Amino acid sequence: MGDVSFHDMQGFHDPSWDQAFTILLQLRDNLTRDELQTVMDEGTPQGLRFTAMFDGQTCVAIAGWRLFANTHLKRVLYVDDLCVDASRRSQHYGHQFIDELRRRAIELGAHAIDLDSGVQRFAAHRFYMDNDFRISSHHFRNIL
Repeated sequence: MGDVSFHDMQGFHDPSWDQAFTILLQLRDNLTRDELQTVMDEGTPQGLRFTAMFDGQTCVAIAGWRLFANTHLKRVLYVDDLCVDASRRSQHYGHQFIDELRRRAIELGAHAIDLDSGVQRFAAHRFYMDNDFRISSHHFRNIL
């Protein structure tokens, strides 16, 4: 790992998306650029933001996240998406990204970082548990 930095992307026309979108597709493989634009148009007013992680000039990871309030924890940093480029996994980029999100959560006055992870994603579950996340609830969905 070389010179690692984080870039908060300002809208879908940010040039960082040229690299970051290909990494996001590794997690959301059915997502189109038009669908992402729609999500950003609706999600940005709700606090959705995307941060890209770069090693030098190369994007190695991306996270979509937002700050919100609820009655249980009051202020929470919620991670919608977190993906490290498949060719860069197990090189501590994910740990560094979690540390950055933790730093931001504290700075923003959040009491927790929450995320959901698909039940089939066993490697991701190990990663989150290695980073002090705990399974705190079951997530239920009713498809409409």
